[in-house]
Amino acid sequence: MTATFSTCDLCDVHKNDLTGAFRVLAPAFRDFGGISKFSGQVFNVQCFEDNSLVKAALDTPGKGRVLVVGGGGSLRRALLGGNLGAAAVANGWAGVVIDGCVRDVAELAALQVGIRALATMPMPTEKRNQGQSNVAVHIQGTWVMPGEWLYADEDGMVVSATAIV
Repeated sequence: MTATFSTCDLCDVHKNDLTGAFRVLAPAFRDFGGISKFSGQVFNVQCFEDNSLVKAALDTPGKGRVLVVGGGGSLRRALLGGNLGAAAVANGWAGVVIDGCVRDVAELAALQVGIRALATMPMPTEKRNQGQSNVAVHIQGTWVMPGEWLYADEDGMVVSATAIV
């Protein structure tokens, strides 16, 4: 889902939230997709250097959601590349946020989907079918729960327990 919002404005409104329902993600992520502003309800995958569950998620209808991948911050293997990025577009995902790496950067930049990750790494993952789907993930110091809402733009990313736009 793409709506009119600014993460700065959202932070202005929610800066005094003490409940933890509104959180700002660490400014550790780089923009790799063809769309820099995206939002949607979160679906989570927890995996480490194995993108089997990332592929399984992106091969299903996204319905404007955002896939958040708890990749443990690994910089040794890419959890998303051009083929999976294309699957995200084909299946209607609004975005993918990866606590880890991507590859095929030129291909990803041409895709009409939001993609954020820590870095690039040309090495692919091993396919071991390990990990968990639809679970809470801890990315760069922030917990993201299944069903929450993520809003991303040029200034950063925020997560909310409920839809706020």
